[in-house]
Amino acid sequence: MTQQVERIPHRAPHPVIEVFLAFLRLGCTSFGGPVAHLAYFRTEFVERRVWLKDAAYADLVAFCQFLPGPASSQVGIALGLSRAGLPGAFAAWAGFTAPSALILVLFGLLVTNVGSAAKGPWLHGLAVVTVAVIAQALWGMGRSLCPDRQRASVAAAATVVASLLPGALTQTAMILAGGVVGWLCLQPSATLPHTPLPIALGRRSGLLLLSIFAGLLLVLPLLADHGSYGWQLFNSFYRAGALVFGGGHVVLSLLQVAVVPPGWVSNEAFLAGYGATQAMPGPVSAFAGYLGAISAQQPNGWEGAAIALTAIFLPSFLLVPGGLPLWEAARRYPAMQRAMLGINAAVVGLLLATFYQPVWAGGILSVRDFALAVVAFLLLVFWKAPPWLVVVSCACAAGPIAGRFP
Repeated sequence: MTQQVERIPHRAPHPVIEVFLAFLRLGCTSFGGPVAHLAYFRTEFVERRVWLKDAAYADLVAFCQFLPGPASSQVGIALGLSRAGLPGAFAAWAGFTAPSALILVLFGLLVTNVGSAAKGPWLHGLAVVTVAVIAQALWGMGRSLCPDRQRASVAAAATVVASLLPGALTQTAMILAGGVVGWLCLQPSATLPHTPLPIALGRRSGLLLLSIFAGLLLVLPLLADHGSYGWQLFNSFYRAGALVFGGGHVVLSLLQVAVVPPGWVSNEAFLAGYGATQAMPGPVSAFAGYLGAISAQQPNGWEGAAIALTAIFLPSFLLVPGGLPLWEAARRYPAMQRAMLGINAAVVGLLLATFYQPVWAGGILSVRDFALAVVAFLLLVFWKAPPWLVVVSCACAAGPIAGRFP
């Protein structure tokens, strides 16, 4: 008599744990800055895990382009929110931010200068592989979101204008212009496929969060003027996260104005941390933890790092859950669906403009860089190699290649 072996069913991880582990891996391997992060997210959550479709992902990118703050972190928060609610949003942020923030805080506490290690060939290898990562994202998004000459023309126009007139205002204008073109010119039969994100928050909750965001902008300066240094630190970093448009490097310039002139951080220490940040995976805004840790005033150390990190990312936690219910509600109307066809094409064009400057211009400096980027692109697109493996391989190969070829 044959005994039947009872199979123990495989238990899927809790959604919050699943979100945290997925973003923790990305936080340890996503080099290259905000645009590269968006490419990594697409590979992981659109292609590999199939949490959402290309069009829905482009919707999220377009939505976060409208918001102030770090766009890649906001897209991550939105993905976590849609997968596992508010705990998932926090898990996505924590997993993506913790590795770089922890390393930068330890660097601030233990090291006084970066040294030559952060300026070696391996660091340039990360810049080269970023070219391949973003090219992979553009390859996939272009085929999906610009399949006809109308949308390809919108993308090309956005690329040209954003290249000639770089800046956050241009990006916003191109997204709005793409929406107008889609609304007026694209045929209703070309309805954009869209699966609504499962956001548990309603419009009332969204409006409440947006009201808290605006209220803190008004109240925190008063607390900073009449309170302790902790309130001053919190106010400065909250405003940096709430009012900046244009990406992570704009945040860095605002932070320098906030911490160097008052004497909280010396310019030499700021530049040392800036150099270390360029070698880190994950969000550029994790640099706030370093600045809070090395501040000349109390609280500093781990407490100062926690205050700075909380303050600079808090606006994103209010804006993304607050704005998404309103965005999804507007997204249901046919006119908005037509507009989204143009908006998504404009997003592809903006990414293409960023691909040239600063990604290509900063990463491809020689024939050997071009050859390495081609190999990385081949591995990513056609051999389906894991992005983290390609990143590590290119970083390790950059030194020998630099020494062998001019």
